[in-house]
Amino acid sequence: MFQNNEARLSIQCPRCRKLVSRNAERCYNCGLPRPGLFYRFPALVTLMRGNFSSVDAIIAVCFGIYVVSMLMSLEALFAPGDMFSMLGPSGEALYRLGMGGAIPWMQGRWWTLITATFLHGGILHIAFNMIWLKRLGPWVEELFGPSRFWLIYVVAGITGSAASTLAGTYYFVGASGAIFGLFGALIYYGRARGGTFGSALFRQMLIWVGIGFLFGLAMPGVDNWGHAGGFLGGLASAFLLGYQERRREGFFHHLLAIAVLLLVLVSFGLMIFRAITG
Repeated sequence: MFQNNEARLSIQCPRCRKLVSRNAERCYNCGLPRPGLFYRFPALVTLMRGNFSSVDAIIAVCFGIYVVSMLMSLEALFAPGDMFSMLGPSGEALYRLGMGGAIPWMQGRWWTLITATFLHGGILHIAFNMIWLKRLGPWVEELFGPSRFWLIYVVAGITGSAASTLAGTYYFVGASGAIFGLFGALIYYGRARGGTFGSALFRQMLIWVGIGFLFGLAMPGVDNWGHAGGFLGGLASAFLLGYQERRREGFFHHLLAIAVLLLVLVSFGLMIFRAITG
């Protein structure tokens, strides 16, 4: 068997999948700089080709952690409570798994700004959040790209947690701050893009986020500071990162997404370590 040098030096462009020289300065079809460089980082190629759904991964992680939290507090299955705490884990289990709030922050548990976003206090709590994530997430992922979706989601989660912590909320859990960040990103996109589609999306998102804030004000126990902080974080992230029609995702976006993923993994690592050691 034998393979000529030209075949060995040819690769599929990570972005457009056209055949291009591994040593090319730029893809002749889509203009991607140094396409061969990306093949040194397989995770970047996966992100650029859209083969990885951040939305589905986040949903799987949230449900996985919810199951773990319930296994850590089986007695909570029969505990009385309101509809939103039904089938909810105990406070002790949530604390050990990374519940956020002013008290954990004062105890030096900084990673809870991230881990709290993946925790939920009951079956209806996680169901509502994941339904909204499944609805909004694919839109943001398509309009901004998978790496920018991940960045917007995590940053909004952090800003939502930070706002709630600064407001003095003792304890909180939930992905709603990050989800309000997706609203913010879509509102920015609709306003910036304009036209029939952009204007319609802008109006629809304004209505939905308005209903969300009104619901939060009417219902007890809802973390409105987290919602507001997440919304502003998503809006600002979308403005700074841009969207696909204006600027396609590049090497910097993918590298930043991987860096943020490592930060999330470190946070979960610290959470596991503290959960084991007490």
